[in-house]
Amino acid sequence: MVEFKQAGHDYDTDKIGEYFSALANEANLRGVDRAWLVFGVNNKTRSVTGTDYRPEPARLQSLKTQIADSTELSITLRNIHVLQHAAGRVVLMEVPPAPRGMPIAWKGHYYARAGESRTSLGLDKLDEIRQQTLTTDWTAQLVPGATLVHLDEPAVQLARNAFAKKYANRFAAEEVMAWPVAAFLERAHLLRDGQITRGSLLLLGKSTSAHLLSPHPAQLTWKLEGPERAYEHFGLPFLVATLD
Repeated sequence: MVEFKQAGHDYDTDKIGEYFSALANEANLRGVDRAWLVFGVNNKTRSVTGTDYRPEPARLQSLKTQIADSTELSITLRNIHVLQHAAGRVVLMEVPPAPRGMPIAWKGHYYARAGESRTSLGLDKLDEIRQQTLTTDWTAQLVPGATLVHLDEPAVQLARNAFAKKYANRFAAEEVMAWPVAAFLERAHLLRDGQITRGSLLLLGKSTSAHLLSPHPAQLTWKLEGPERAYEHFGLPFLVATLD
């Protein structure tokens, strides 16, 4: 999938960003591993015309940072290639596909291709990309060997209290507190087919149960940005860590 532009001496960076969003989203939807935005080639005849767009290598490569700064997810060009053709200089920008389940926006707007132009990404295509991960939700996968014994009792009680508060119009608090642990977890969708999921282990698991998620790190990091930078790491259970 290629977009050709003659792009003489200069080309508006916002337009490049919009094409980046459009090409990344279309590459995702078509299942290809890359798309190209090519400067120095006539779009109709496919003949090389040459381009003087950012002739300085450092300035040309700085386009990657500009793209990353204004795309949601901070995704940018995979690479920028320069080809010295007999008919003139050609610049080839390699665009990665949008990650599964995550459409790419440029300055808050999602774009797609419409023939040789760019347009807004339709709601149908936006939903198609966003729904890609529903069947492969990492947190919904079962954890082999995990049982109720691997859950932290105080964390389970916190979850039970929160459930009782949220659904007070449906269940009496005394009823919720009387449910067996497994019954409560089923009603709270923290079990799947009666088994522990990665999500439930992250939220409610004992600190000693982290090894069950290996090789995935069971760690939550709180980070403060600004003049006074700071960070702190938290382990299981995440439900308790987020309330401390």
